[in-house]
Amino acid sequence: MPPPTRRAFLAGLPLAAGFGILPSRPLHAQPPRAPAADPQSFLPYQDPALVREVVGASHRDLARVRELVERQPALANATIDWSFGDWESALGAASHVGRREIAELLIAHGARPSLFSAAMLGQLDVVKAFVSAAPGIQRTYGPHGITLLAHARAGGAGAIKVREYLEGLGDADRPLPTAPLDPADRAALVGTYAFGSGEADVFVVDVRNDMPGIERPGHSRSILRHTGALVFFPAGVPSARIAFAREAGRMTRLTIADPEVFLTAVRRA
Repeated sequence: MPPPTRRAFLAGLPLAAGFGILPSRPLHAQPPRAPAADPQSFLPYQDPALVREVVGASHRDLARVRELVERQPALANATIDWSFGDWESALGAASHVGRREIAELLIAHGARPSLFSAAMLGQLDVVKAFVSAAPGIQRTYGPHGITLLAHARAGGAGAIKVREYLEGLGDADRPLPTAPLDPADRAALVGTYAFGSGEADVFVVDVRNDMPGIERPGHSRSILRHTGALVFFPAGVPSARIAFAREAGRMTRLTIADPEVFLTAVRRA
């Protein structure tokens, strides 16, 4: 069964005392996926585990990507929402880490080229055509908030001309705006925040390599980028907001908004 959409996930949350959940739009559940072995109830969705695997492998593992897309070519266009709307395709993954051979393999099997793959692959005419057709597009961010110029840098020697062109534009490498975070505040964020009564109805906030992150157990972790006053956005999704409240020197709850508040979780530990 695929992981539920955010709206389906919210639709099933228990409304317990102390937990506030305010869905801002109608919630639509994704139909359940039956095993492919059952021809009576098969729904034509790609296996979510394979989608996750091919996108993950596209960062690093040419042999595994080849095995997957040669067996099932449609996986060349696999795309996953790592969390909060941080979408990444298999080709996007290969592009931002500079894996030219994986990118070329994916394109050969039907992956849709993009501005970001063109930048990494050193396709200067393509990048210039994008910029000419849509001035300012060089400021668009890729997966995880990675800039277009960073993709060209990842392309190494084969993308030098693209890198130089983008550097000349002057605004193809602007990081998403963030604010400093006091180390004491960063440490104080760490904990488990519950939004329901079940064991899995929690978010876990931790710190790795001095960067705070948030995840539901068993799901993807998102790095938190500080915007000020203990308000953060998950990496790659500046429109979302995760705000922490502090009482008597201790973080007591977090609130998630995108753009309206739709979930509040109370600190359990």
